[in-house]
Amino acid sequence: MKLKANNPALLAMRSIHPKSLQAVKPTSNLLKSAAHNGKVGKGAGIITRGRLAGQPLFSLTLEERATCPLTCERLAECYGNATPFAHRFSHGIELESKLREEVAELAKLYRNGFLVRLHILGDFYSVEYVKLWAELLTMYPMMTIYGYTARLVGTPIGNAIAALRIQSPNRFWVRFSQSEKYNGGANIFAAQEGTVGITCPEQTEKTESCLTCGLCWAISSTIIFLDHDKKNKAKREKSTERPAAAFA
Repeated sequence: MKLKANNPALLAMRSIHPKSLQAVKPTSNLLKSAAHNGKVGKGAGIITRGRLAGQPLFSLTLEERATCPLTCERLAECYGNATPFAHRFSHGIELESKLREEVAELAKLYRNGFLVRLHILGDFYSVEYVKLWAELLTMYPMMTIYGYTARLVGTPIGNAIAALRIQSPNRFWVRFSQSEKYNGGANIFAAQEGTVGITCPEQTEKTESCLTCGLCWAISSTIIFLDHDKKNKAKREKSTERPAAAFA
């Protein structure tokens, strides 16, 4: 779903689903099991493949556009446009304080390790927020992080993300959403079709979910993602196809 240029949500840099935005409270559950996400877990919450097999996966969802850079190429056609029921949490000091609590609790529960997906929606919204995750990675060596960012290297937030990738290359697998082939170095990428890399196996139905794949937190090669709108349209067309015999 692509928004028109004059859409109020696009102009105000906020979600088109304001009722889904939740203030952070002491009772909030920010880091949700992957079992609650149709793409990441599809009803399951434990990684089954790769070096993190056996570890649980959790995800965080922020408000799209409100936490994203103006340079993001997907502002108008954000994945969040089609997800009205996602629980988006307001960003800021309250969020960061609650994240400290929840990560500490997960570290106690899963001493053998756990993985956090940043962000189902939204992005890194400040240098201080990136530093928070850097601090948590240092405090809790059993935690690994993966995700994607539209921030650019050369900007303060993008530089902070790149620096953290250098600092924790085996535990901070955040890919820059840029259509670039991996040519060595610390920076890794999530790209559009037409780039040299590996196409997401979940999108091409070669694996059930992120839990049964694990490439995004295991290899530096560029991961290619298919356009969500095109992919969903193809699925709808395929599901409405009638058997050949019906035309006889």
